[in-house]
Amino acid sequence: MEGIKHKMKVHFISLGCKTNQYESNAMEQSFIKKSYEIVDEKEKADIYVINTCSVTNIAERKSRQFLRRAKAINPDAIVIASGCYVQVAKEEISKIKEVDLVLGINEKNKIVEIVEDYLKNSHISKNQDINKKDKDEKIDKNKNTNINTNAIVTDVMHKDEYEEFGIITYTEVTRAVIKIQDGCDRFCTYCIIPYARGKVRSRQPENIISEIKEIAKKGIQEVVLTGIHIASYGKDFSEDDTKKYRKLYGYNDTYEKFDPKEDLKTGGFRLIELLEQINKIDEIKRIRLGSIEPKLITEEFVNRLSKLKKICHHFHLSLQSGCNETLKRMNRRYTVEEFENICKILRKAYQDVILTTDIIVGFPNETNEEFERTYNFLKRIKFYKMHIFKYSPKRGTVAEKMDNQIDGNIKEMRSQKLIELSNENQKEYNQSYIGKVVSVLFEEKDSDGYYKGHTDNYLLVKIKSEKCLENIICNVKIIKSDGLELIGEINNN
Repeated sequence: MEGIKHKMKVHFISLGCKTNQYESNAMEQSFIKKSYEIVDEKEKADIYVINTCSVTNIAERKSRQFLRRAKAINPDAIVIASGCYVQVAKEEISKIKEVDLVLGINEKNKIVEIVEDYLKNSHISKNQDINKKDKDEKIDKNKNTNINTNAIVTDVMHKDEYEEFGIITYTEVTRAVIKIQDGCDRFCTYCIIPYARGKVRSRQPENIISEIKEIAKKGIQEVVLTGIHIASYGKDFSEDDTKKYRKLYGYNDTYEKFDPKEDLKTGGFRLIELLEQINKIDEIKRIRLGSIEPKLITEEFVNRLSKLKKICHHFHLSLQSGCNETLKRMNRRYTVEEFENICKILRKAYQDVILTTDIIVGFPNETNEEFERTYNFLKRIKFYKMHIFKYSPKRGTVAEKMDNQIDGNIKEMRSQKLIELSNENQKEYNQSYIGKVVSVLFEEKDSDGYYKGHTDNYLLVKIKSEKCLENIICNVKIIKSDGLELIGEINNN
């Protein structure tokens, strides 16, 4: 190992969701512990790790572009592909000539070991699987796969339990992304992620809490809880585990058993119990939830949630369509009527709540009438912001094989109409905040000299200040709206 004890430089590119970002942070921390240097895109690296995404065809295309671009920057670099795209297209990625290592989703916590094994054994034929210890076994395995690989491929099989990275403190300066679970069992007809990530696997609560306590020591004031389907947190815990965690955190022994038809309800040791424990960590000032399944939101859940003072009043509810017929084809498990009631529950509990969402336009068989129903529903619900996606068929999904795929020009028109509605909503909300005093956690200073940050309900606010405001929470009076941003001044009253 003498040849790799010098400081090799590593650059990470993380595409897609906050879960990917957390896992990239974890891998970066693993390299730092072994005396590697993490560099940004301005500096040529010895190792490039592309943490890929497969949620859309565009994400897959970007993943391929970054993999090829890394080798163009440094032809001698080791280029590593990891992430969801690897899980669903191992053979495709392994044939990209610029890729040296294809890292399975459960191998991310062993990345340094795998890289150093690669460096020591670079003479091994690239069509061998370095995750197997026995050489003969590796050769036999590859003979049977009939894969003509250019890259060395590690194990991409899913595991039954949550893959722990340990305590991760390598994160942003102001807020930390905390992964609490992996996997999804929803199987929406348009989505490949359940196949990429496997079944629901929840992280042990003591590990989550220990990580947040360590992060708090670094001065982090806000944590963002993320996962592939955080509403499912705890549903995979055994009865013995559930009893153990309830006893550990002072809950009584009695709880209502789960009905499979109501698998997101509270009780046992689920997301709400975890949030109640995180809320007790003194140094943390804000707890933000990542994207959540709408059906998690019940009167019981929100009644308990509203008692937790650190919960941010911003909820990203993935709607996808405002038409019941379209929702049914998507295999979403709610109706627009149920969704509207969910919004009413949240708006009743939090007067300043901000609701955002995702919408897919041009789903197979979406008629003009169905789209108009979606549009009218969205006008009524009035989200602060909507992320609009034009449907594109994903290999291996049910929707890919559906009849009546929608023309691209029609999808573009529908997309633009909803983007305009979203911008109108955001501007109207922002105007309503002029003259109000809000609490802002400042994150960074931009090139125009403004410090930018977010309120707890996720409004973007910027102010001019001679004083450094990074990672400081201040009361700010909003003086005007600059399109989709709010401009304020420090409120000294």
